[in-house]
Amino acid sequence: MTSLVKEQSLKLNYQLFAGGGDDKTEKATPKKKSDARKKGQVFQSREVSASLVLVLMIVSMNAFGSIIYGQLSTYIKKAFTEYLTNKDAIDTGILAKLFIDGVIVLAKTSLPLLLIALFAGLIVGYAQVGILFTLETLKPQGNRINPFSGFKRIFSMRSIVELVKSIIKILIVAGVAYSYLKSKSNEVVALMNADLRDILSFIGSAAFAVALRICIAMILVGFLDYLYQRYDYEKSLKMTKQEVKEEFKQLEGNPEIKSKIKQKQRQMSMKRMMQEIPKADVVITNPTHFAVAIRYEAEKSSAPYVIAKGQDYIALRIKQLAAENKVQIVENKPLARTLYSTVDIGQPIPPELYQAVAEILAFVYNLRSGGRAG
Repeated sequence: MTSLVKEQSLKLNYQLFAGGGDDKTEKATPKKKSDARKKGQVFQSREVSASLVLVLMIVSMNAFGSIIYGQLSTYIKKAFTEYLTNKDAIDTGILAKLFIDGVIVLAKTSLPLLLIALFAGLIVGYAQVGILFTLETLKPQGNRINPFSGFKRIFSMRSIVELVKSIIKILIVAGVAYSYLKSKSNEVVALMNADLRDILSFIGSAAFAVALRICIAMILVGFLDYLYQRYDYEKSLKMTKQEVKEEFKQLEGNPEIKSKIKQKQRQMSMKRMMQEIPKADVVITNPTHFAVAIRYEAEKSSAPYVIAKGQDYIALRIKQLAAENKVQIVENKPLARTLYSTVDIGQPIPPELYQAVAEILAFVYNLRSGGRAG
């Protein structure tokens, strides 16, 4: 009884080990990647997009800073010198005009920057993903509202990576700002005796320098994130060996079915060939291993051509049909072997064999004219 229990335990363990064949160890095939792309499953790093767009925005703001400052300062001066000079004279018309002018100035100063950010985002997105439009990601999925799946996502490796990235970004911002301001500590102290224009100028230049350094650091983070996103994407699309086999069968066709189709094609070809044997003028044999049926039609071909050939069992069958249909059988070992190996069915015989085949055909025609059949 004890030995029986041990034997059953071993069988169970073997079955558990056998389940390892379902591990996804194979790289995704091009078809799997194409199907995933159609469903909107592509890899891209949002950190790369955000950091590059941010760099471009900061550079653009620095380049257009004087224009933006001029537009805003002109609007503010105009507001206080033309619209708000007399409190008693303020009415809804003045407030409306003040609001409209403010909107126009805001559009002039912000719209170019927004367009730059938009085009930069599109270019970076295209560089990573290309052109892709799909509605698959908008379809409702049950696992998104499943609390167990949500709990699993919260504590997944992806969530941990995102948390680490957020901490790194906070440390980068704090570290870069602290190191820059520490290097400018003497200038910060000197601002206590400076006028407002100098203070604003220092704040603007310091903000630009800090932001640019942060962006450069974020580009490095984005590059590392890009590598991780690519690795995670490839890992998520990995396939089992069985999945690869099934996909190959779908693309190339089931080998068993293809084999049956080829077998059926061979049978049909063999049937057509056997139907042509009664039309032959002569069958040249080895005598047992090879048989080649020859036909000559002056109006169809300038030379005799092969209408059937076979080896061993097929050769025997060709000779049987030839005998049944009173087609002359001639034994010529070297010629039969040469014709079998060098001339395909439906092809004329080569010029170097004209003499040999012509002699055999002449012999057959003489027999027919003499009233003797083989």
